[in-house]
Amino acid sequence: QVQLVESGGGLVQAGGSLRLSCVASGRTFSSTGMGWFRQAPGKEREFVVGISWNGGSTYYADSVKGRFTISRVNAKNTVYLQMNSLKPEDTAVYYCAATSPGGYYWRSYEYVSWGQGTQVTVSS
Repeated sequence: QVQLVESGGGLVQAGGSLRLSCVASGRTFSSTGMGWFRQAPGKEREFVVGISWNGGSTYYADSVKGRFTISRVNAKNTVYLQMNSLKPEDTAVYYCAATSPGGYYWRSYEYVSWGQGTQVTVSS
């Protein structure tokens, strides 16, 4: 498993933007699917976005499609989540996650490694 450290969360007004980063340790990063999940108070964890090992394919939940963009730079062991047109309902703790090597990035249950999470708060 890889170790993951997120950064970039914070407080933003509705309509604003934030970019989250996740740095991974380990040599298997370039062969793993990566994703972002979020969990709002009192709600279940939601699978938001995923990206394939080479960045060539992505998955977006309907709730964020057209507003969020996931990308990765394997040379930096880093995955990003660009969040635009933020809404108060996007408020949650956002978790970076990784599949096992060769795992399917579009299947939420494939994710086996997790970061500690970063808080995103969108005010109305």
